[in-house]
Amino acid sequence: MEMSRSAGRTHGARQWWALLGFGAAVFVAAAVGGLGVRGTTAEYASLEQPSWAPPSWLFGPVWTVLYAMIAVAGWLVWRRIGFGPALWAWIAQLVLNAVWTPLFFGAGRYGLAFAEILLMWVAIGVTVALFRRLSRPATLLMLPYWAWVTFAAALNFTIWRLNS
Repeated sequence: MEMSRSAGRTHGARQWWALLGFGAAVFVAAAVGGLGVRGTTAEYASLEQPSWAPPSWLFGPVWTVLYAMIAVAGWLVWRRIGFGPALWAWIAQLVLNAVWTPLFFGAGRYGLAFAEILLMWVAIGVTVALFRRLSRPATLLMLPYWAWVTFAAALNFTIWRLNS
């Protein structure tokens, strides 16, 4: 009896460490993106933008919530099946997420950033499709992110066209 209780505690601790690992992976993606926007507030404000562009202060809170949801979604799938194609898709979309911000903000390559965000959008779609077979909660956690990236892609495209 004592051994199974100890094994249960170890298994439980492993689950929480894994959640921290998923949070760390998302934090790294966000940090890479954060480095890409450092010192670009004035540049972004100087761009011609559509009337429907959100205020710049909104991006931080929205991404904070979305990144938390992305981490939990990945963790839920990992808990269900471990590493497999669904989590490799999750990793791919996260890498693409990290790359977009430096392209758009750091390099000012709006057209290239648009092509990259389209790849990210597809990668998120693949992740959602694979998650759908494994975990409804994980799938639902990814949908607001996919919707926001859809909006971000439209904004990226419009800013690219207005500023070319």
